[in-house]
Amino acid sequence: MKAILTTIAVIFFGTLTMAQSASKETKVEAVAYSVTLDIQIDTDSEKEIEVARLYRYKNSRIKKALAFRTKRNRAKLA
Repeated sequence: MKAILTTIAVIFFGTLTMAQSASKETKVEAVAYSVTLDIQIDTDSEKEIEVARLYRYKNSRIKKALAFRTKRNRAKLA
């Protein structure tokens, strides 16, 4: 009974305080800026040719970096 009365009192006083606080809505003035884009596109630019290298051996640095391994990938002894 005491818990029910306490909850009702909390709800009642909460609604009273919300009703008394007169919060005014503040309006913000919108500011508009004009933006001009000055972009020059070169269509005659030469494309650079990049070469991808493949390594033959297992111990090469790049293959080691690309072989992602975690502790859970290791074999466990039963």
